[in-house]
Order: sequence, then structure tokens, then C-alpha cells
Amino acid sequence: MIPFIIVVSHAIGLYSAVHAVMSTRTPQGTIAWAVSLVAFPYLTVPAYWVFGRSRFHGYITERVTGMSNAQQLSPETRERLEEHRVPVMERLPAVRAVEGLAGLPPLGGNAVELLNDGAATFDSILAGVDAGEEYVLFQFFIVRDDELGRKVHERLVAKAKAGVRVYFLYDEVGSTDLPKAYIRGLRDAGVHVSAFNARRGVGNRFQINFRNHRKVVVVDGRTAWIGGHNVGDEYLGKDPKFGHWRDTHMRIEGPAALAAQLSFVEDWRWATDDMLGLDWTPRPSDRGDASVAIVPTGPADSEETATLMFIHAINTANERLWIASPYFVPDEAIVFALQLACLRGVDVRILIPDKADHLLVYLAAFSYFDDVEHAGARFYRYTDGFLHQKVMLVDQTAASVGTANFDNRSFRLNFEITAMVSDAEFIAEVERMFEEDFSRSRQMRPGELAERPWWFRFVVRLARLTSPLQ
Repeated sequence: MIPFIIVVSHAIGLYSAVHAVMSTRTPQGTIAWAVSLVAFPYLTVPAYWVFGRSRFHGYITERVTGMSNAQQLSPETRERLEEHRVPVMERLPAVRAVEGLAGLPPLGGNAVELLNDGAATFDSILAGVDAGEEYVLFQFFIVRDDELGRKVHERLVAKAKAGVRVYFLYDEVGSTDLPKAYIRGLRDAGVHVSAFNARRGVGNRFQINFRNHRKVVVVDGRTAWIGGHNVGDEYLGKDPKFGHWRDTHMRIEGPAALAAQLSFVEDWRWATDDMLGLDWTPRPSDRGDASVAIVPTGPADSEETATLMFIHAINTANERLWIASPYFVPDEAIVFALQLACLRGVDVRILIPDKADHLLVYLAAFSYFDDVEHAGARFYRYTDGFLHQKVMLVDQTAASVGTANFDNRSFRLNFEITAMVSDAEFIAEVERMFEEDFSRSRQMRPGELAERPWWFRFVVRLARLTSPLQ
């Protein structure tokens, strides 16, 4: 009996290794999975079929059988959006390829507001919810039943009881601790609630590696909020372990809010099979004329959209490229692009946290510092609490705020969303924010890893080997 089990296990391991070679997106990931599946099938076969897939085939099928992205918009809506399309010749280099990645072009006529940290973010979001007249779309990766979570619950319940349609979407992995009573209270008040549920469908039953990491709020199709915060007290700086939680969101008022709305509609349709009847009338703001491109990315895209978005932005930088991310575990393509930017004379600065919340990612990041630092990049470690923002500044021309980190999970496994903004005043504000963050950071010295004990360097190299699987 035991020999039979051994033979079958290795046969399944070999079959799984062939599957990995044919379907895994990166050479590093392919090698890591294939070798481990052949050598240690007893442990790695179950792990591969749970964590190994890099394409969300169920979501892809849903797109093929239904409508996706701009196809969901009526001809009349598309025609009205054309009036706000930023002409190709007026687009700055950092956003020229965005339309092909996003499905919708950069749109003008928007007022944009930078929101630093949790208090400003949730004051703005909840004020927007309170002002909603027709509907509220509310989507977060993590929702907690704590003081902030209950405040959100109270406001959404109040809007639903007032006759406003409220749609609440959360990720079942990120919000695994959310009590059933919290959901029941929303539903009893008339809020439409759903988990994103990556495991929906027979073929996805054991699929827990894909996460919907998007944080999107849209009110009446006129105003949208996108950024790094989740719904929890730690995002207000109330976690004694991390203290000050440094994060960034942004508010968008104008036609670009419809692009954020489109992202929510597609996620909601996957989760529930429901097509939402919403307002798709673009309304330019009378308080600004920023050009904004909304770029949803994820494992159901035909291309590696998040990777392409960042590589495009890096390659267009001529003077300055400042990046803030809590996790810095890039792949080779990103490393090469950053090295080339440094060799072009670009001021490349990368802001990361000094504290770790994910040890494996923290360790793996050390191995990439030397690769980029030798070319001329400067790394800053934020010391005033925990840094969680996902922000990028390219020259004097573009800034982005979103949910995507600089790691394999955001590049290939998570559903993410990023707002790319071209607006002089907004860019200047992002620059001031970065300067303040740099002042609260320590610049890493060249060769810091070499000064660590040999065992630490060894563990770092081991952690790097797992980066395609993180």
C-alpha cells in the first residue's frame, strides 16, 4: 500500500510540475514550483493547487461570457465620456499607455484631493456617504468590527434606511474575522452585502491565493475615493504595536469617478451575478480640471497589467521617480527598469517602512536593496510608525495613489486599483508630502546588508527564493 501511495504521489507531483511549467507566469515561479513539486510532492502538491495559480480563470470566463470594462457602458455613455477624454497629444509620457491598460482613457474635468492618514480619509469618506442621494458603493479588503468599523456600519445603515441604495463588498480572506452579526445588521437595514468570494465556482473551490485588495468608495457616480486604507482602528493609528499608521488616500470628483464605479460594478457582478443599474452621466467638477486615469489591475487581465503600469511609469521618468510602498519585493523587470532610471540620472528614491508587519517580505526586500542601490537609488526607512501608503511621483508630470504594492502579490495575484493624476497643484502637494515623509525617515547606508551577520544574510537569500510565491 505504501509503495502505491509513493508512486501515485510522485506521479501527481510530476503532473503538477508540468502544469506549473505551462501556466505559471514567471520563470522564477515556474522553477520554484516545478522543483519542489517533483522533489517534495507530499507537501507541495496541495500547496500548489491552493496557492500556485496565477490566473483567475473563473473571473476570466465571466468576462468572456458577459461584458467587461468599457463594454458595460452604453454607446450614449461612451459618447458622453469622449467629451472629457484627454487628447492623446496632451497626455504626459507617464500616462500615455494607460488607456490600453485600463480600458478607459484619462479623463479631464476632475477635482482631486490628497488625504493624509486615517482621520482625514475617513472624515472625507463618511461625509461623502452622508451626502449620498442615490447610491453608495463601498468596497474594502479589510473591514473590522471595531470602533471605526462600527462607525462605518452606523452610517451605511442610516443611508440604507433613508432609501439610498448601498452596496457593500469585502474580501473574504482579508475580512475573515468580520462577525456574521456585522453583516446581518447591514442586511437587516437593507444594505446589499457580498463577499468577493474568490472560491466561487466548482473549479475555484480551493482557491484562496487571489485577493481583492481594492479599496473603492463611489457616491452617486460623482465622487470616488481610492487609496491604501482599510476599515480598522489601526488605520487611525490606534494599534499600540505600530502606533502612527502612515497612509494615503485621495478623493476624486468628476468624470473619472465613473471609471472607479466601473471597477466596482465588475467585481460586484463576479460576486453576485447582478448587474447594477447606476448613473453613468459624467459630471465635470467646477472646482478643478485634473486629468485622472483609473487603472484596475488583477489576475484576470490578459496582460500583467500592474507590472506594465509601473514599468511604463519608471521608463518615462527623466528627472525624478519617488516611490512609497510598505513592501518592496520586485521582479527582475522592475529591478532592471529602476537600474536604467538611475543610469539615466533620474533621482530614484524608494520609501519603505522601518517596522515589519510581514517578516518574510521584510527579509526578502533586503536582497533587492543592493541590486538597485548600486545603480544609484536611495532607500529611506520611515521611522515614525508604520508606512502603508502606495504612492508614486514621476518628474513634475504625474502622481499615483492606489492599492498596489511593489511585490509579486500586487503585480500578479491581487485585484488592485490605481489613480494616475496629471495636475500641477496635486503633484506639488504629493511632493510636499514625500518631503515630509523623508524628513521622518532614515536613509539607508550603502552596504547595510553586508554589515549584518552571515546567518542574517543567509536567511535573506532564502526569503528571496520564496518571493515568487509570496
